[in-house]
Formats: sequence, structure tokens, C-alpha cells
Amino acid sequence: MIGVDVVLKTEIPELELFSRGKVRDIYKLNGNLLIVSTDRISAFDYVLPNGIPYKGIVLNKLSEYWFKFTEDIVENHMITTDIDEFPDELKKYSILMHRSMIVKRAKRIDIECIVRGYLVGSAWREYEKDGSVCGIKLPKGLVEAEKLPEPIFTPSIKSERGHDINITEEKAKSIAGDEILEEIKEKSIKIYEKASRHAESKGIIIADTKFEFGIYDNELILIDEILTPDSSRFWPREAYTPGRAQESLDKQFVRDYLEEINWNKKPPAPKLPESIVEETSRRYIEIYERLTGSKIP
Repeated sequence: MIGVDVVLKTEIPELELFSRGKVRDIYKLNGNLLIVSTDRISAFDYVLPNGIPYKGIVLNKLSEYWFKFTEDIVENHMITTDIDEFPDELKKYSILMHRSMIVKRAKRIDIECIVRGYLVGSAWREYEKDGSVCGIKLPKGLVEAEKLPEPIFTPSIKSERGHDINITEEKAKSIAGDEILEEIKEKSIKIYEKASRHAESKGIIIADTKFEFGIYDNELILIDEILTPDSSRFWPREAYTPGRAQESLDKQFVRDYLEEINWNKKPPAPKLPESIVEETSRRYIEIYERLTGSKIP
């Protein structure tokens, strides 16, 4: 992995920058958008100094894979990831290879659409306290990381600081509207169930995941990324044991390290040791290759 170029930031003078998020650089492109997945990694709302080799490629290629896999459930914003189909002025940028996607520019619905199949993370903490998650009452006696009787839809919103705040379905309906929210819930659970069956066949548990939706030509479409190790919890099935924290093939590995060193979650964010960088990269590559059956480009 040493010697692999790590992309922390992109500059494309021919295009107007639309936004630069924690991980993605997004440019305006002829009424559409160009999304470039960098190798930046964030945790606890801060971007860390290190990049993770291959991370942006995994995010882009895995999203491409899942967009195609789930397009029978809901349309999505992907137009192409093939640089040969990009405008001529972009073809000179080798940095775009495998880590960029031209997408439709949709009007985003400001709800994080979370589907949980297992009791973990903030859902476990809320259940320990109240016996429920986002207003959904759950059976008594469940343990950490236990599989839920059925997947649940638990929307959230971003606070001003960027933290996710769990909300009830009623609150989500007040943001999106009753009909749209019902459609979002139905599509989210169907995507999760179909993807989970596929992942199980590859020895992977999808514990939970987050989707985002938008409106394009008056239709609901799936946007952003989908079922990546940044937006989902992936557990190797062979190591799964309820009642404890699980081995992960996602960003949780980095969060766990930062908790171990007792970072106060205030700037400046700490630099990751090379061993953590390499192991994180290995896990991202492993989840891509196990889920898709293809080698990372």
C-alpha cells in the first residue's frame, strides 16, 4: 500500500465547485453534478489529517454496484462512472479514474434515512435507556448487536454542528410530507432487505445503513452514496456474536481507535498511525471485494 497516491483534495478549474464535504468534492456540470470521492476520512464530525488509500475508489465503485443492484426498487441519481463518457475537458484528469460519478442534480430531502437490522450504536444506547428506538417500542431483554425481529426505519436529521439527531416518523413526516415519507420508508426497507440477502450470501451482515433521497422531475430518487463502509455497518458473519461489540469492515474501526486513545473529539483531530491507516484500507478493500466478487481497480 506504500506508494499508492492518496487523494485528499481535487481542483478542477474548468468546473465550478458546488460543495466540498467531509469526503466528497462536488462540482457543477452542465445542469448535473460531478461527485469525486476523495480518500479523506472523518470521525466524530471532524476530518482526520490522514487519507486512507483506495477509500474513495471503494466508495465510488461500491455505490455504483449497489445503484445498479437496487434500481428495480427505486431510481437513483447515477448517470455514469465511465470517464470515457465524461466531457472532453475532464478526460485529462487521471485523478477522476474510478473515484468519480456524474449524477443528476436532485432536490435533496433533508432526512437521513436509517434502516437498522441489528441493535447497535445509538440505537443500542437508546434502547438501554428507554426500551425503544426513535419512538419504536422493542421487545424486552435484547442484547447489544442482537438481530431485530424485523428491520426498523429510524430517521434522523443533522444538527447545526453536524451531529445526527434521531427523530420520530411523525417529525420526519412534518419535514418530507406524509406520502413522501411513507414512500421513503418503504423503499429504504426494501433496499436494505435485498442488499442484506445478497451480503449474507457473501458472509457479510449489514447491521444498519443510511440512505438519502431527493426529488428529480417530480419523482423520488436515491442520491448520495449507498451501502458503503462510510454509511453502513458491515460485520463478517463468521465472527458475529451477539452481546458485545462486533468486528467491523467499515469506518467503525477508526472510531474505535480514536476512543481507545481517549481523543476529546475537539480539534485538532489526531493523525492516524500508519498501521491504522493500512488496516482501515485493507478492510475497505475487503468489503468491496467480498460484496462484489471483483478486485479493486
